Amino acid sequence: MSALLALPVLLPMLGAALTVLAGRSAALQRAIGIVTLTAVAVIAAVLLVNADAGGPIVAELGGWAPPVGIALVADRLSALLLLVSTLVTLAVLVYAIDQRIVDYGRGAASTTFHPMYLMLCAGVSLAYLTGDLFTLFVAFELMLTASYVLITRRTSAIRIRASMTYVTVSLMSSLLFLTAIAMVYAATGTVNLADIAGRIDTVPPGLRTVLGLMLLVVFGIKAAIVPLHFWLPDSYPNAPGPVAALFAGLLTKVSFYALLRTQTLLFSREEPWTLMLVLAVATMLVGALGALAQNDINRLLSFLLVSHIGFMLFGLAVFDAASVSGAALYAAHHITVLATLFLVSGLITRRTGTVALDQMGGLAKVSPALAALFAIPAMTLAGLPPTAGFVAKLALLQAGVAAGPWPTVVAGVVVVASLLTLYALVRVWVRVFWGEPKPPIPDDDPDDEVIVGTARTSVPMYTATAGLVAVSLAIAVFAGPLSEVTGRAGTDLLDGGPYRSAVLGAEGER
Repeated sequence: MSALLALPVLLPMLGAALTVLAGRSAALQRAIGIVTLTAVAVIAAVLLVNADAGGPIVAELGGWAPPVGIALVADRLSALLLLVSTLVTLAVLVYAIDQRIVDYGRGAASTTFHPMYLMLCAGVSLAYLTGDLFTLFVAFELMLTASYVLITRRTSAIRIRASMTYVTVSLMSSLLFLTAIAMVYAATGTVNLADIAGRIDTVPPGLRTVLGLMLLVVFGIKAAIVPLHFWLPDSYPNAPGPVAALFAGLLTKVSFYALLRTQTLLFSREEPWTLMLVLAVATMLVGALGALAQNDINRLLSFLLVSHIGFMLFGLAVFDAASVSGAALYAAHHITVLATLFLVSGLITRRTGTVALDQMGGLAKVSPALAALFAIPAMTLAGLPPTAGFVAKLALLQAGVAAGPWPTVVAGVVVVASLLTLYALVRVWVRVFWGEPKPPIPDDDPDDEVIVGTARTSVPMYTATAGLVAVSLAIAVFAGPLSEVTGRAGTDLLDGGPYRSAVLGAEGER
């Protein structure tokens, strides 16, 4: 089984190389991408089943045993998020392929999109599976390098300004990450996560606190935690539609996963984390209130993305098995629902020719299918029963109320932020789907990749979006078994023993 661990990273890399060689054949490029991500999804499902049944799966790369060698590790949490993320990347790829066919025809190949898309997927897989800090840094750089290319394709003046913000902030966080890794290595003599966990108690408490805060800042920037979130609402709305959906679904959640993994494994706590409770409240409220002030549908969704990162932070802040389990389940659901809403936003924009809510209207009469595709993920994000969002939020609320007075207060903020989310999404529904249809606004930017105001869409674009809706519904339908899996994952995260033992063997049990 350990032989499968490298394939979620290697297959997208190989696929990226093949798409470069197939640069003259658009059909072959598309086939390579879809087949590659389908294979990765199957492998992720196999890893999840086996990791849940038998514990963490470890692959020693190059024949060197950890902590000297690089290890890939698949446990319940990483395998679950890898599976959900791969399903999202597959659906977004189908959407992007058919959008390009509609806009440019079937013969239009791409020299950059398919290779960079698959390289980003390889980086995501590596981030979930790596067992050491430096390889995690490499995974983030792989993701970010590919994302730089994707966000700047078909550039316009607005997109260049937005991408400059994205690139600058990403480079700054990468420099901080590299500095943190150097400090961890200087303090412990290793970068292997399992080995660091066994040595971190020998580090002076003050230095241990500094290391924990540095990693919090690094992953906080990448995850858009308030007050480090300012770059996201300026960057994601200006990316091409499918790229924005991919970024919204994956990048911040990969960063939260890294934060969750490092804080639970390396910096254990016996009581709720006060600083993280404060950050969770700020992130939930600033994001939700920011969404209410937006007239641009993509900026509104970007602020809601920030807000709901706060829900996951709340689960980490409570710092017990139930809350961490709830945060893991919420992350899995959030990956699908935000990607779905950004894809729906792309369909709306193509129908109306604008991102301004006050210039839309009547789409429920023109396209009932589009109304349904928006309504279901909107209800899921707002946490209305019996959706996956409701199940995940209920788990977080129960854990918070059981943890003490301050987590109970923050649980009340979770309810407030959920109501603000519902209000923001109802506002979108009223402005976009109710009323009389308005004529589309012609596109005045001939260089824009997305041709808007033409109502030109394809059935596969709707099908890909509906596929993500189905994944979200499946999370709700199988909430019981998934909650059991994330419950075991939460216990393992806080214990750390099974992870260390799997990676280091008998040495990890000491």
